[in-house]
Amino acid sequence: MSKSKKKSDGGSTIALNRKAGHDYHIEQRIEAGLVLEGWEVKSLRAGHIQIKESYVKILHAEAFLIGSHMTPLPTASTHVSPDPTRTRKLLLKRHEINRLIGETERAGYTLVPTAMYWVHGRAKLEIGLAKGKKLHDKRAAEKDKDWQREKGRLFKAG
Repeated sequence: MSKSKKKSDGGSTIALNRKAGHDYHIEQRIEAGLVLEGWEVKSLRAGHIQIKESYVKILHAEAFLIGSHMTPLPTASTHVSPDPTRTRKLLLKRHEINRLIGETERAGYTLVPTAMYWVHGRAKLEIGLAKGKKLHDKRAAEKDKDWQREKGRLFKAG
């Protein structure tokens, strides 16, 4: 029997947006590719990205990631002036984009980036089709989380 070797890219998760789960009811998740420049890939490999305040917008039947911040490495090329907050195009199939357009315009959903990770050496962005939570929903979710934590403590101690 031969052992299969698993190729590692130095950890598959690049960045998580934990705030999205707190602020939104995420109903569906979609994986999208990104159009990146060379210095951006190097920054991703170093983990220099923030997607907490970013969002996805569909303009002219194309999806874009807006508001993400990739900090350029100090060893970035001298002939390229990096823009850390530039708008990055997302790679989705036409039928996925058409479905997302329908959901966001008619049903009132929002597109929120939830995670960024590596798949076979390529950076992928997980987009959540989400609806915003009301303040009382956030309080209820926080209360449930506290109760689960307390219940775990009680069972562990008892």
